[in-house]
Amino acid sequence: MVKPTLLVLAAGMGSRYGSLKQMDGVGPNNEAIIDYSVYDAIRAGFGKVVFVIRHSFAKEFQEVFSADRFGGKIAVEFAFQELDYLPEGLSIPEGRVKPWGTNHAVMMAADVIKEPFAVINADDFYGAEAYQTIGEYLSQLGESKNRYCMVAYDLNKTLSENGTVSRGVCGVDANGNLTSMVERTQIERMPDEQIVFHDGGADEPLAEDTPVSMNLFGFTPDFFAYSKEYFCTWFAENSANIKAEFYIPTMVNKLIGDGEAELRVLRSAAQWHGVTYKEDKPALMASIAQMIADGKYPRDLWK
Repeated sequence: MVKPTLLVLAAGMGSRYGSLKQMDGVGPNNEAIIDYSVYDAIRAGFGKVVFVIRHSFAKEFQEVFSADRFGGKIAVEFAFQELDYLPEGLSIPEGRVKPWGTNHAVMMAADVIKEPFAVINADDFYGAEAYQTIGEYLSQLGESKNRYCMVAYDLNKTLSENGTVSRGVCGVDANGNLTSMVERTQIERMPDEQIVFHDGGADEPLAEDTPVSMNLFGFTPDFFAYSKEYFCTWFAENSANIKAEFYIPTMVNKLIGDGEAELRVLRSAAQWHGVTYKEDKPALMASIAQMIADGKYPRDLWK
């Protein structure tokens, strides 16, 4: 069995949150969410972690999240996402100021990942169960191609009490494979307890157990080549929109729609935690404290 790699998307500065939240302490010894993610990945059999970051904060980030921090229990590498990191022949449109989205970030790791890998957001706390589930799936793939996966959460376990959220709502067939992923914005629980999204100004209800993506995907390395090829097409179609982003679901929907790949949806009953807003941090810290009290994590992760 191959040891999968964990790819951590940490290049975003967290515009709504207002700081470099990837490094914000949430544990009793100032551990960041990233620390818990790496700890869970190690327990799930991952052999390497790759951080996608920006040069603007690379020195600060690399000083904190080095292999020494993790006690040598996992290999650590870095890749960089920048606005001008584009395939040959493409140039930055006038007025564009931010990089090209999550799937562009994934593309930046092509030179350092040669094995099945999981992709996560740096600012999401997915839980040990999720890493165990996706780690087991990826470790069985060997040299397979076009076999992807994702961990889907029940919508009601991914909401924030401090504002609306955006989620990728998943369609799943009888075999447990993804059929579609539709981004729904402005999702929230209403005073009558119903969950709705406000896309287009109309309130549309969503079931409590609607499977949603939290950007926890698993891919085989062939995904990089598909992404580079399609990015050029996407770029030609979207470069005039200076805010357009090349998201992971964009690439996934393309491959599934064309019949190039299948993506198994692995369901998780776990509670997701995150810091979409600064006001989410106290609740996350309280949840971590409770998990430590319950014996799910040691008080000092890296002691």
